[in-house]
Amino acid sequence: MREQTVQEYFVYVGAARGEGDPEGIYIFTMDMASGALHPVGAVTDIKNPSFLALHPRKDVLYAIDEDRSKSPSEAYVAAFRIDRGTGRLTFAGRRPTCGQGLAHVSVDHGGRFLFATHYGGGSVTVLPIDQDGALGNATGVVQHEGRGDHPRQDAPHPHSAFSDPTDRFVLVPDLGLDRVFIYRLDAARGKLVPNDPPWAALAPASGPRHLAFHPNGRFVYVINELASTVTTFHWGAEHGHMTPLQTVTTLPSGYAGAEANTTAEILVHPSGRFVYGSNRGHDSIAVFAVSEKDGTLTPLGHVPTQGGHPRNFALDPTGTYLYAENRDSNNIVVFRIDGRNGMLEATGHVTEVPRPVCIKMVPKKTS
Repeated sequence: MREQTVQEYFVYVGAARGEGDPEGIYIFTMDMASGALHPVGAVTDIKNPSFLALHPRKDVLYAIDEDRSKSPSEAYVAAFRIDRGTGRLTFAGRRPTCGQGLAHVSVDHGGRFLFATHYGGGSVTVLPIDQDGALGNATGVVQHEGRGDHPRQDAPHPHSAFSDPTDRFVLVPDLGLDRVFIYRLDAARGKLVPNDPPWAALAPASGPRHLAFHPNGRFVYVINELASTVTTFHWGAEHGHMTPLQTVTTLPSGYAGAEANTTAEILVHPSGRFVYGSNRGHDSIAVFAVSEKDGTLTPLGHVPTQGGHPRNFALDPTGTYLYAENRDSNNIVVFRIDGRNGMLEATGHVTEVPRPVCIKMVPKKTS
């Protein structure tokens, strides 16, 4: 475990809209000594900010903004300036994403582009980011076509987009097509260009949702929502190739509710030794050990999230704590990570938040 040099973080929680629920981005401080969250405030003039993204170098937070009063058929991304002394967010503008059903936003490692992924509309949009962190108008849109075998695969459903460690490629898991699309990022024009090959295939009715790169940049882990599995790929960084190595279940052997379970988030521990994935239905975090030799996974166990529908979870930057966001039970449960074996132990800290679905953390500025 790395030495802890930061004692406190600001934590930003995006909340999904439910009937009669309050909406907003909720702000907390996190104490590294205990992992506990303490409320600071909220931003409420934003609609359904379900997913958030941080600029890697600027104090800027980006959030999905589905304000139907602006346009009934288009989504937006809002930008906020972060005050790292107080945690306060100041609105810094919004841009349309040229698509419908916005599900996910992310930023490349260089902080040059934001990728907006439309689960409902089947498209991915590129928005440039200026030197101050402000968003520009969209420079590129790619539209997926086709369908899969599962009833939920009646159309393309890209669920997220992630740049590779070099920012040369962008990977897009499409739940509707059982593919991870691989695009080359044309940084000069702000466009996504199909790679050769243009995708990596998953087994029929897998439903790839999110993915995570190993810190060494050699492996990619894709969590499959419909099949409740994780597929390990070798990542060929030179040409943008994904070679499948292994697929493992996220559920315990013999679990009777497997057909009703869906997975959601996947993250790699900063040490690279463990992978975590969330189950909705079984309502647990699946824990895996990573082989140093070939990146493949060995199941270590399952830890109940103490709530319903963990759509998302987060690791603090030091890898000390895991924060499980239980959307349907309106709470965030804090677990301490055992650095020796990767397993989770509940700290007893539980924070009530309306329908939490995304957490981002920034270090608090010290005087």
